[in-house]
Amino acid sequence: MRILLSQLKKGNLSCQHPNCRKKWESFTEWEYLFLGLFSALPTFIIPMLLVGKADSSICWKDRYWVKANIWIIVFSYVGNYFWTHYFFTVLGASYTFPSWKMNNVPHTTFLLTHVCFLFYHVSSNMTLRRLQHSIDHLPEKTQWLFKAAWILAFSYFMAYLETLAISNFSYYEFLPNVLRIDEKPGNQWDLPRVAIDALGAAMLVTIILDWWRIFLGPVVPVPDSKQCLQPGLPWFPRNP
Repeated sequence: MRILLSQLKKGNLSCQHPNCRKKWESFTEWEYLFLGLFSALPTFIIPMLLVGKADSSICWKDRYWVKANIWIIVFSYVGNYFWTHYFFTVLGASYTFPSWKMNNVPHTTFLLTHVCFLFYHVSSNMTLRRLQHSIDHLPEKTQWLFKAAWILAFSYFMAYLETLAISNFSYYEFLPNVLRIDEKPGNQWDLPRVAIDALGAAMLVTIILDWWRIFLGPVVPVPDSKQCLQPGLPWFPRNP
């Protein structure tokens, strides 16, 4: 996991280098696609080549990195395919860089989101386990308070870092569930359970996002033509 985290950090930080940012402006569809593949493929290739001691004696489908990647694939696909339009509507965002798209979402963002989400969850897993070890002697309710406070602080910190990263990208206008996988001894998750859990988490986030859209509305001024004010999700008919 530490090797994977190191590679994820290198991938995330390399795209923030000034020389890399200058090259973005001349990228074509192919170059953006290769950028996404270059960032995402190591999350699969590295664990296959550098097999850890814990994975050497178990089947590939039972290895943690396989389950974590599947969870992130499902969750990030839902996020890109559906939630991107939420950000278009509520935040007035848009992607303008050259790229082939699915549902008006660039293919590159599907790949880069996988890397970012995996980095977030690997980081949160490691820090939460360290926190759990340090507070294990405390009462259970106190432990929950410490962990809830840490998750909130960590989430806002990562959101801030992501905002800084996006702000350097000229073509963008303006809950750590993976920890639960195989966390309890004797309760190993199979791949269908991993996929179903990711879909459940994605549905919960979708509901929360749409509540914000309906009851609070955009957080920045958005032209009426871009807003979606009808009840329910934007693709629901206004009149049944």
